[in-house]
Amino acid sequence: MEKTRKNRGFTLLEALVALVVLSVGMLGIAALYVESVSRGRSALARTKAIVLAADMADRIRANAVAGAAYAGPAADHGCSDGAAPGNKLCTPGEMAAHDLLLWQTTIGDSRTGLPGGTGTVVHDPGTTPDTYIITISWSEVGENDPLTYTLRIQT
Repeated sequence: MEKTRKNRGFTLLEALVALVVLSVGMLGIAALYVESVSRGRSALARTKAIVLAADMADRIRANAVAGAAYAGPAADHGCSDGAAPGNKLCTPGEMAAHDLLLWQTTIGDSRTGLPGGTGTVVHDPGTTPDTYIITISWSEVGENDPLTYTLRIQT
């Protein structure tokens, strides 16, 4: 009389199929992680662009009499508040050029700014009130064209 054996445990084929299913799931989780890191970096860059544009808008509002000087060339005039002895008080136009220089330097800084970042200000005096268009562009990993953020303010 022959005894029948009951199969106990997994066969080798079942174990391999389970391993393949588990591997595909782990690859999916890894892909999601890489995508989330990429999206997080992009969100951080966009947030920096918004903050930097708002910074320039605040500078323009604080020195509204400078007008078109914010759309001119950036320059270091050694401007200060004049509190310390020997510090130079600047005209509104010189302060605007100095503000623009500091702002553009911050945008292009590899630590605090944006990768490949540039910033421009365009002044449109033909509108009432005066309109300024603040534009920031930067390079994004995986993007062919630079990304741009534009802020329009009126003073």
